[in-house]
Amino acid sequence: MKVNPIQFMRQVRQEVKKVTWPTKKEVMQVSTMVILIVAVAAAFFFVVDIVLAWVVRLVLGMGV
Repeated sequence: MKVNPIQFMRQVRQEVKKVTWPTKKEVMQVSTMVILIVAVAAAFFFVVDIVLAWVVRLVLGMGV
């Protein structure tokens, strides 16, 4: 079934009207949570990297 471009655009507008857009407060809350989770994950992997580097140096005889 072919739809002409004008009809397609009308259908797109109808569908966009059905979308429930988040409020500014919801966007801020979700963004804050994402930033916090990324920071925690980065700190975790930083610590794991340091520990693994120390273990490798220890095993290879170059460590402390």
